Amino acid sequence: QVQLAESGGGLVQTGDSLRLSCTASGRTSGGGNMAWFRQAPGKERDFVASITRNGDTAYYADSVKGRFTISRDNAKNTVFLQLNSLKPEDTAVYYCAMAGTIYYNSQFASQESSYYYWGQGTQVTVSS
Repeated sequence: QVQLAESGGGLVQTGDSLRLSCTASGRTSGGGNMAWFRQAPGKERDFVASITRNGDTAYYADSVKGRFTISRDNAKNTVFLQLNSLKPEDTAVYYCAMAGTIYYNSQFASQESSYYYWGQGTQVTVSS
C-alpha cells in the first residue's frame, strides 16, 4: 500500500507562483509515473502533468504548458509541481497520483484510470 500526502497549496493572486509537493510513503519501490490532477468546483477532475519514474519524460495538459513544471526527487519519494503565472482558472483542488506502471505514452499518462494511488488533495485558490 502507498500513501500520498500533498502540501503547498494556498491563496495567491494572479501572476503569483506556488510549489506543490507530494510525498509518498509505504511500498513505493514498484511505483511508476507520478502525476498531478486538479478538480475545480462543479467540474470533473482533469489531468495536469505526469512524470516518468526516472524523471526523463514529462507530459502536460495544454492549459498549463509553459507555466507549470513537474519534477521528482526519488531519494525523498517526492514529486513537485511548480506553478508559475497563476490564473484564476487554475483555482482547484490539486491531487497527486501514483501509477504502478511507467508510461512513455501521453494518452496513458494523462488518464485517471492509469493511477492506483491518490492523495487527499491540496487547495489552490487564485484571486483576480
